Amino acid sequence: MQDKNIMQDILMLEKGVCDLYMHGAIEASTQNINKTFKSALDNSLTMQDCIYKEMESKGWYTTEQADQSKIDTLKQKFTNMQ
Repeated sequence: MQDKNIMQDILMLEKGVCDLYMHGAIEASTQNINKTFKSALDNSLTMQDCIYKEMESKGWYTTEQADQSKIDTLKQKFTNMQ
């Protein structure tokens, strides 16, 4: 297995962990549990960002800039919903 594939798998797993922690925080029955999930989520988001930056530096994860007209169209759409 190539390094790129391993990093992609790790990134996907970390994103899944973030999702679980977020739902745990939302559903927490006490402040203490909520705080624990929020802390774990923050740590996982930091890890996800580190993984992303490493992949980006190697050219394995690229993003494209959104077209300004598409941004404006979506902005208008959601402004009209209010």
